[in-house]
Amino acid sequence: MQHLRLNAGADKRLRGGHVWIYSNEVNTKVSPLKQFAAGEQVVVESANGKALGLAYVNPNTLICGRLVSRSVKTPLDRSLIVHRLKIALSLREACFEAPCYRLVFGDSDGLSGLVIDRFFDYFVVQISTAGMELLKDEIVEALLKVFKPQGILFRNDGKMRQLEGLESYVETAYGEVPELVQLEENGTDLLAPVHSGQKTGWFYDHRLNRARMQQHVAGKKVLDLFSYVGGWGVQALAAGADHVTCLDASEFALDVADENARLNGAEDRFQSLHGDAFNGCKMLLEEGEKFDVVILDPPAFIQKRKDIRNGEQAYKRMNQLAMRLVAKNGLLISASCSMHLQRDRLVDIIRSESRALDRQAQIFDQGHQGGDHPVHPAIPETDYLKSYFVRMLPVS
Repeated sequence: MQHLRLNAGADKRLRGGHVWIYSNEVNTKVSPLKQFAAGEQVVVESANGKALGLAYVNPNTLICGRLVSRSVKTPLDRSLIVHRLKIALSLREACFEAPCYRLVFGDSDGLSGLVIDRFFDYFVVQISTAGMELLKDEIVEALLKVFKPQGILFRNDGKMRQLEGLESYVETAYGEVPELVQLEENGTDLLAPVHSGQKTGWFYDHRLNRARMQQHVAGKKVLDLFSYVGGWGVQALAAGADHVTCLDASEFALDVADENARLNGAEDRFQSLHGDAFNGCKMLLEEGEKFDVVILDPPAFIQKRKDIRNGEQAYKRMNQLAMRLVAKNGLLISASCSMHLQRDRLVDIIRSESRALDRQAQIFDQGHQGGDHPVHPAIPETDYLKSYFVRMLPVS
C-alpha cells in the first residue's frame, strides 16, 4: 500500500476517535494526493511517520480519506466487512424483535460510506463513497455469508455519489427484489417502495418517535405532513386514530400510503392529499380544518451550513402553519432531520411561533433516532434527528 502523510498536528482528531481526513490535513509534498486512485486503501501516517491505520482515499474530495482500520494489518475486505456486519447485527437484535431495521449506519458501524437497510430477508444497500464502491462484490458476499437473503438491491443514486465522481444507478445485486417490500414497525405491517422511493425506500430513524406518537392518537383526528408513504399516519391508524390525513407532494408516495392503510384495514379512516405542504396547510386553514394531532416531519431544510438562515425560516413558517391547524389543547409533533439545526434552535422556533399565535407551547416529550442509527461520539453528523411533542394550549 502507498502511504499518506499528515501535516503536523493533523493526527489529533484521528487519535481522538474521528475517522475523516480532510485534504488540507495532508502533507502533499511527501504524499501528493494526485498519486492516489479514487477508492485506494493506504497507510495513514502522522507527521513523524508513525502509522495510524488504514484508510481509503479520494483525492478529488474535501474529505479525502476515511479511516477503515486502526491496524495496518487489517484492510477493509470481505472478512472485515463480515466481522463488522456481525457486530452491527448484534446491536440491532438487542434493540428490535423483528428483522426490520437499519443494519449498517456508515461511520457509526465502522463502515464509512455504507448504509444497509433490512426488510426481513431483503437488503437495500446504499454506497456513497469511491472506497466502498470498489468493495461492491465483497459487500454482497458478506451479506450472503452472514444472512440468507432473498434479494439484495443497490440503491446507488444518492447525492453524495456525484461529489465522489460516481455514477448513479439502481440495480439488483442478488436474487429478486419486488418494488414493494414488507416490513414491520411498532407492531404495524407496512410496505416500502425500495426501487423508486426516497433513499432506501423507508426511514427507520423515527421508529421510537412513532411509537411515542401511538400513545396519543386513539380516537383522534390526525394530520401527517410531508407524509411520504404514511410511516407516521398509518401507524396512527394502527393505534386507533379516528381519522388520518396524509399530505405529500408525491402522488407515488401517497399511492403507497393508500396501500399501507388498506394493508391495515383502515382505508375507511384514511385520506390522502396531494400537494406542497405549505400550500396544503393554507388550503386546510381556509377550509376551517382543525386536527387533534399534527405531525410535522419535513425533509432536511438545511442541507449545508450556508443554508442555515433560509432553512430556519422554512422551519419557522412550517411550524406556524402546523400550529394553526392544531385544535385547542391538541398535539404538535415537530421534528427535524437537519443536522445543522440544533436542538435548542428548534425549541426556540417552537417557542417563538407559538407566541406569535398567542398560544402556549408545552413540550412534554422529546425523541431521538433509534438504536439502529447509533451515534459516533467523535462525529456530530451522526447525531442528527430530533423531535418534540408539544401541547398547544390557549393562553390563560
